[in-house]
Amino acid sequence: MKARSALCLCAVVIAGVSCSLLLFGSPSSGEAQQQVHNLHSFMKTKELMYKLDVSWPKYSEYFTGQAFGVAVDPHRSMVYVAQRGENISKVLVFTEDGSFMNAWDTPTIEMPHGIFVVNMGSEPSIWITDVGNGAHGHTIKQYSSSGDLLQVLGTPGRAGSNLNPLQFDQPAEIFVDTTGEFYIVDGDGGLNNRLLKLSEDFKILWFRGEKGTGPAHFYIPHSVAVDSVNRVWVADRGNKRIQAFNKVSGEWLGSWNGCFSEDAPYSVRLTSDEKYMIVAQLNINRIAILAVPPVGDIGDCHVVNRIQLADEVKPHLVDVNLKTGAVYVAEIGAQQVQKFVPYKLISSS
Repeated sequence: MKARSALCLCAVVIAGVSCSLLLFGSPSSGEAQQQVHNLHSFMKTKELMYKLDVSWPKYSEYFTGQAFGVAVDPHRSMVYVAQRGENISKVLVFTEDGSFMNAWDTPTIEMPHGIFVVNMGSEPSIWITDVGNGAHGHTIKQYSSSGDLLQVLGTPGRAGSNLNPLQFDQPAEIFVDTTGEFYIVDGDGGLNNRLLKLSEDFKILWFRGEKGTGPAHFYIPHSVAVDSVNRVWVADRGNKRIQAFNKVSGEWLGSWNGCFSEDAPYSVRLTSDEKYMIVAQLNINRIAILAVPPVGDIGDCHVVNRIQLADEVKPHLVDVNLKTGAVYVAEIGAQQVQKFVPYKLISSS
């Protein structure tokens, strides 16, 4: 078995004893001071933290390309990984305990980006956004759990901005709400910079956005999630902010800018209790855990925790198992997915 290509730096505090694990070189003096500062902050807040599950997956040889996306099926304890590369399987399937199940060798996926599991019937389905420029690109596709293509949204191989027929230009991610409605961020560097809401039968309910820096404008909308109090959260990557919208009307609710001076948000995923948001920051190799207000005004952005990854890991998109709380991070640089499990800090006081 080959060694894991990259692991993270985890701040661990148990019964007042702290330790740091770094398998990609030693931090500089300034970095070490920042890590100590972060650790002290965690001890004061006593908030939820995460530690690396080094046993997941059981064998890392199955990662053969760049891991761009990951999606969890908590009901069946399955994990789906979308990866890119030449002559490789575009989707890998693992169990929650790290066993490899199978790989999809479908030719209908060119350049997968986002991936999402839906459980609304007897069998789950997997939605994948494809940002490729070939015959299958600029689409969002639904697959069975075994990799059979079920349907395609968008015009395959043709980028565009039309709503009828529906067209995409490098759609970044899709999120399917418990109501069956679809939320799509369209524009991973393409012409479009928009957020769309579709009904269960794929009719446009509303859309927001154009390229810009103002409220409800986007520059590379990269990830989307919906909470239980009717808010849609969007990682507005190019503008280094997260924006929030009312999921019923599409009304703009506000934005978070203050947490992203160092690097943009690449992902938005909520924990099962919706107290926290898990945000990947690719260029600084960090996972930020943000506090989420329960209802009403979204207020200002507050970082309550961080996971500092090793250099060049490049975390891209994440997903959360809403049953176990485990966080899965798709890493472009390390070409793998890592699993982090939550635990409560024990105060030294």
